[in-house]
Amino acid sequence: MKFTVQQIEAAHDLVKTGADFPKYIQDIIKLGVKRFETFVNDSHTKYFGADAYETCSNPQYELLNISDRSNPDLFITYLKGHQRGASDYFTFCRQCAETGVEKWIVDLSDMTCIYYDKSGAEILVEQIPVP
Repeated sequence: MKFTVQQIEAAHDLVKTGADFPKYIQDIIKLGVKRFETFVNDSHTKYFGADAYETCSNPQYELLNISDRSNPDLFITYLKGHQRGASDYFTFCRQCAETGVEKWIVDLSDMTCIYYDKSGAEILVEQIPVP
């Protein structure tokens, strides 16, 4: 099944806070997305599907400077707040940049989201809750 960035963005438009993320995940699984990689610097995202299918979104905002030093403890505090609905997506991305998160990779087979710093080190491996 081939999906489009427009279909994914329509599902993402329904996400107002981190609390909406699990439903969004279920919606894009239905579209055929297997994995995606989001880059914090401008929020462009690479999406991967079956049979080596891939597509990429455009940047979503002006470039953010990613800190060279990661701060996992502060990142986790920000993430928990975001997941409770305390921040919008752009605020969360600014917090990721501040705490040294360069990107995250979501694997929809394993239902994991792994956050990475600029060196490629894992900052956090998180299970995605199923609604």
